[in-house]
Amino acid sequence: MKIGVQELLIVLVIVIVIFGPTQIPKLAKMFGKSAKKFKEGMEDLEEGETVEDRAVTKTEKTKAAGGSSADDKT
Repeated sequence: MKIGVQELLIVLVIVIVIFGPTQIPKLAKMFGKSAKKFKEGMEDLEEGETVEDRAVTKTEKTKAAGGSSADDKT
């Protein structure tokens, strides 16, 4: 089952009616960010890296650059 041009236009009109033309750019931005995070998460799974590993790596980079992180404050 394929989605044709007519179906896409109908969905677009419904979205405009429900959310209004001013909210569509915000929705598109949120969707783009979500898609980016999902893609990064999938790449991490393929590499075997976890969210915790990524946080540790960022902390190490911050320390190497001479900055401080929230964990360093005592």
